Amino acid sequence: MERDQETGRISRREIIKWFTAAAAASQVGPLGTWGQDATAAAGEPVAVGYGKDPKVTDIYKPGDVWPLTLSRKQRETVTVLADAILPKDEWGPAASDLGVPEFIDEWVSAPYPKQQRSRESILPGLEVADTLSQERFGKSLAELSPSQISTLLEDAAKAKGKRTLLGRAETFFYEFTGLCMGAYYGTPEGWKAIGYVGNVPLPTFDGPPQEVLDKLGLEQTVK
Repeated sequence: MERDQETGRISRREIIKWFTAAAAASQVGPLGTWGQDATAAAGEPVAVGYGKDPKVTDIYKPGDVWPLTLSRKQRETVTVLADAILPKDEWGPAASDLGVPEFIDEWVSAPYPKQQRSRESILPGLEVADTLSQERFGKSLAELSPSQISTLLEDAAKAKGKRTLLGRAETFFYEFTGLCMGAYYGTPEGWKAIGYVGNVPLPTFDGPPQEVLDKLGLEQTVK
């Protein structure tokens, strides 16, 4: 994966292509067109028109196109939470190894309507999750162990729909998990983790497996 040598962050060219793949994988819908006139106002990205399509052959450093949003503390929280949701295991690397936290930062910073709606829920959600962590464990979410984060996620899932701090956290965790999975499984490593081989030619095609046909009550007609 292409990274900027000075900052260690994923290049904007990779991020731009990743947006499309992750949007499809997470079913958050297609992206708008590129907003080259994005500027910072009180720390928030503002889109002034949508400009031209991006030059995907160019490499942009963070901040070249739009200002990034997450503070250092927020990035730490996003990283710990993403790795708790998608840890390193026998199926693949941890979320942070694939740049998922960087993707989240780019996503909530982009000046498109869909991304801005995510920004309006993700940023307050990080605060809710941190408050919940302080109440439950006496420390910030970024300081929690994977097992403690798992406890929070499980408790929040049980509070779905409730107008409580846990219920608000559940809404955030649900959306955050979707973004993480969309980003993670939008990478070649993510494809490998779920056994997706992509668009590759088959030497032969013998039709659907017989067990599938039997289950559907269909008969093989391909010869």
